[in-house]
Amino acid sequence: MGRLAWISLVVVLAAVGTGVYWSFDDFDPESLRGATVVITGCSTGIGEEMAYQYARLGAKILITARRENRLKEVVAKAVSLGAQEAHYVAGDMGKAEDCERTIQTAKEKFGRLDYLVLNHDGSSVKNLHEKFGKEESWDQDPDMDFFVDYLKINLVSYVRLASLALPLLKESSGHIVVMSGIHGKVPFPTLAWGSAVKFALDGFFSSLRVELLKAGQDVSVTLALVGFIRTPMAEKMYENKEGGQQMLDMAAPMDQTAQAIIRAGATRAREVYYPAGMVWTFAKLRAFVPGLVDILLTKMEM
Repeated sequence: MGRLAWISLVVVLAAVGTGVYWSFDDFDPESLRGATVVITGCSTGIGEEMAYQYARLGAKILITARRENRLKEVVAKAVSLGAQEAHYVAGDMGKAEDCERTIQTAKEKFGRLDYLVLNHDGSSVKNLHEKFGKEESWDQDPDMDFFVDYLKINLVSYVRLASLALPLLKESSGHIVVMSGIHGKVPFPTLAWGSAVKFALDGFFSSLRVELLKAGQDVSVTLALVGFIRTPMAEKMYENKEGGQQMLDMAAPMDQTAQAIIRAGATRAREVYYPAGMVWTFAKLRAFVPGLVDILLTKMEM
């Protein structure tokens, strides 16, 4: 089968798969009423939006981020939107003690845990806006201090938080939702550091899913693979670029992205791709014709 035929097949399968998923996922919004949810990285972006979406569904939420003032604002809005309870832990998830304090606070406030949503993304040594906006490849800027710090905050802390939460999640037959991106399935140029972390998250949490299944533990693991979303960071990156407004107009809305992730976690989906057509197709295409995808990636502008 030629490459064009493969591409056509994957596109058709993407469309069919997306339609089937949204039609038959059996999502029940009432299942989230009163559910206890920990969400990390909630001071802005998709994390903040997920806090509001869970609040509208009547959940009890505990959110984290480093900026306490922003957390207070998000908690107040979440309560106004319908959260049964809303609490926060101001802390740096790169620190073991703050991870431990987060899960302990959830245990004290709720007495149980139904959802752990791992969403934070950051660095203590460099502004991520600068890293995502740079066009230099790794060999042009091999910043090991940043890389080690990014691994600690965005991989090690995810593993630590999940490990700390597992006893509670096993008791409640709960859910782990892990935020990733298309660069966790497709190795984008100039994002070697980010792809390293996202690929590693896939490896760890996919293995954890199998381990839990083998042990007969009813804890689901959902990997959320998102594409270009119109977050505050994206707006800052593209606001002054030539053609930036056109790029932002094509980006997926944050509220729809948050809804898709919440829906996938609640229905115990293995993975969710959003926006589905582009992200799912690109990820699956790489499995069939990786060389072609490599060539396409070299032509893309970030």
